[in-house]
Amino acid sequence: MMKRGSVGVFDSGFGGIAILKEIEKCLPSYRYIYLGDTARTPYGTRSMEVVHQFTLEGIDFLFRQGCELVIVACNTASADALRKIQRKYLPNNYPDRRVLGVVVPLVEEALAVTQNGRVGVLATEGTVRSNKYPRELEKLSGGACVFQQAAPLLVPLVEEGEHHTKAAELILRKYLAPLRAKRIDTLLLACTHYGHLESQVKKEMGKKVNVVPAGKVVARKLKEYLLRHPEIESRLSHSKSVTFYTTDLTEKFRRVGAKLYGHPITPKKAVLGG
Repeated sequence: MMKRGSVGVFDSGFGGIAILKEIEKCLPSYRYIYLGDTARTPYGTRSMEVVHQFTLEGIDFLFRQGCELVIVACNTASADALRKIQRKYLPNNYPDRRVLGVVVPLVEEALAVTQNGRVGVLATEGTVRSNKYPRELEKLSGGACVFQQAAPLLVPLVEEGEHHTKAAELILRKYLAPLRAKRIDTLLLACTHYGHLESQVKKEMGKKVNVVPAGKVVARKLKEYLLRHPEIESRLSHSKSVTFYTTDLTEKFRRVGAKLYGHPITPKKAVLGG
């Protein structure tokens, strides 16, 4: 009998835990494997070539653990590496597996909720540099005005569990000020780590701005995807479990990971690229 597989969630660090939590809420019956590349985070300051290689190694690890479908939760990886992996790596190595990203779901959601067509993108330096969000928004809308803001200090704050501090509030306010000045009505939190700052962002932007984190959007889109692709869904286990892997097995991963996940976790060590 064919071994039934898992859904993988890959991120550069802790950020994707926000995605995993929402996917679990939406689709609670499946078996999930989370991989955080904490030894090499952040990805946002890396070159495209390095991000591609790291992402490839993460996806390959999850496939070897039995994942049939992998969500690349990291926006930088989705922007820089995903398409190349989908077009070249999968057909040659895992033609029956699937890898999905977060960029297109967020873009579709932005276009569904914006009223004035002025969309802000809060992202890492790598995601901003890739221009992936402006390209996708232009492709799907043809008329949206897109304003990007890099926020490189936010990922380290979340990784250290310091995202609810006064320092985080001041840094966030500095990053959001240019976007407020652009009169946007929709703001994409285009980094999984920023989902952990959703309440602070909403407070700073005010009630007139739609703040769109990735978690709920990606979870809903995954549910729709599985309904459209029963051939993938039929290969997934309904054993209702979660396994955490990290490339840097430390007490910090247990402590911060548990805080972000909302429950104690027992992570395992992952070795990539071997």
